[in-house]
Amino acid sequence: MDTPAVPMPKDSREREILERLTAIRDQLLLLKQDRTKYIRSQDVQQLYNQAIEQVKELNDARKGLEHSENRVDKVLESCFQLLSLFFMTIGRNSEAPAAYALTSTIKRLLDHLSEANLYSAKDLDSMNKTLERLEGMVSKSGHNSSPYLTELLGKRVELCKSRIAELRKRLDRLAEPLQEIHEKLISILRSMSLANTKAKFSSTEVQKLQAQLKEIDEQRKDGKFVSEDGSVLAGSDEVADLLQRCLLWSEIVLDRKGEIPEAFQPRYQILVSIRNELDKLSITPAWSLREADLYDYQRQLDRIDESRVDGNFLDDEGNPAELYVQRTLLYLIRRNYGYIYHLMLSSEPVSEALLPIYNQLQTLKRCLLEVKQQGGVSSARELYPYSMKLNSLDNMRVDGKFMIGNDIPEGQGSVTELLEECFELNYELRVAAEEAEEREEKAAGTDNPAQTAAT
Repeated sequence: MDTPAVPMPKDSREREILERLTAIRDQLLLLKQDRTKYIRSQDVQQLYNQAIEQVKELNDARKGLEHSENRVDKVLESCFQLLSLFFMTIGRNSEAPAAYALTSTIKRLLDHLSEANLYSAKDLDSMNKTLERLEGMVSKSGHNSSPYLTELLGKRVELCKSRIAELRKRLDRLAEPLQEIHEKLISILRSMSLANTKAKFSSTEVQKLQAQLKEIDEQRKDGKFVSEDGSVLAGSDEVADLLQRCLLWSEIVLDRKGEIPEAFQPRYQILVSIRNELDKLSITPAWSLREADLYDYQRQLDRIDESRVDGNFLDDEGNPAELYVQRTLLYLIRRNYGYIYHLMLSSEPVSEALLPIYNQLQTLKRCLLEVKQQGGVSSARELYPYSMKLNSLDNMRVDGKFMIGNDIPEGQGSVTELLEECFELNYELRVAAEEAEEREEKAAGTDNPAQTAAT
């Protein structure tokens, strides 16, 4: 499990709780690894209830006593992280436990944004929007969730929102014309870092990005960004400093061409491998993602991130990494946390048991919308394949429910709603096609000379 090296609890009650929490965590890991069957809502709920019971006992054991973080806290965190991802996997995305993993990832991303001081308004807007949604989830499901979890999540959301407010203040110091330039510089910097970590390094790609930086540099007068009336814009020095960092980084990247020293190759290869796997998942998340699997990626990233000493990566002899290596590894860590964040956001409120049906319906809906946008069909017969597929999916229902064995998986409402939308689109297209056919028949009858003569 690779639990970080933290002290064992001294209290006998806490040691007993640790044993039970470890057993719960191990059951969750086994459940995650089992690919022979779908994860059932009742299995997750049972383990969640057991974890909450241990939280109550832990609170009782620590009541009125001072305590420092020990292994109980770490294992408990692992349990809730896994449970949170399991709640997403079974389609219960709108319940408080599902918010735990997202708040963890957002906090980690904000830590990195603060440390690097390299972020854009778009980064903050996305996370703030997510936090507002999570805040609503937590308050809405508060009476159905553990008071401990509700309070914990409430504090986490508030902490993240306050961090975002602090970061936003830095951006607000920039004059409006400079905010766009700042956004562009962050985008160029990330693009260079991406080019730097590709399997095949392209000097041309980096040189094109460097040329964009030089164009921005040419906008300055005497080293300052100024307004039309010649006055120095607020935040000029800060943006100029960022520009210099970008230019320096472009020179370093062109000089090093993606070559990482042997001492840091193992960590680099792990991070690149995670990046490539998460990138594939982000292209087709609905078809290939089991949210619980994100736990393994998170843990690998956490271990590498937390191995830093005073913010620096060290080699086996304790020597800190040079600037190029440091920035390259940190870029990959942040990129990977960003992927995990977006994969969590893309999680559908449907159990993995129903995802094959849900995904087919989504594909059908996209096809029907495309047909509608292209002007519909010339004949109702062209809709037969869609109608047959929709009817075959509809016939899978038992008493209006999609069953998997004897189970009724979560997400029935979402799947049924999508099915109805497809039927409605199909009906609209058929009606439009039939009306068009009737108009053509009438027009053909009017144009028929024999019919005209008879009249």
